[in-house]
Amino acid sequence: MDDPYYKYHVFFCTNLRNGGKQCCENCNATTMRMHAKDRAKQMGMAIPGGVRINTAGCLNRCSEGPVVVVYPEGVWYTYVDEEDINEIVDSHLQNGKIVERLRLK
Repeated sequence: MDDPYYKYHVFFCTNLRNGGKQCCENCNATTMRMHAKDRAKQMGMAIPGGVRINTAGCLNRCSEGPVVVVYPEGVWYTYVDEEDINEIVDSHLQNGKIVERLRLK
């Protein structure tokens, strides 16, 4: 089997719900995705064979959010701030170690 184009493909839910309902975008999801993307670029990971960070529509876990999912493992995370995003990028995406304290089951 051929190697995947990306080692990790990361999806940030950036869904915005109307009427004040819980959603990831109300927790700065777009800003946090850009932070993760910039950090991956700075670390030289945003290349084929490395890491791709994308926006996703609703991932249907808004009540647990904000949420991000990392493939191919299908590991779901929540986060609060840039420090949490840095830990996901540094630990999981750079070193392959899942951040258990942020993991959603």
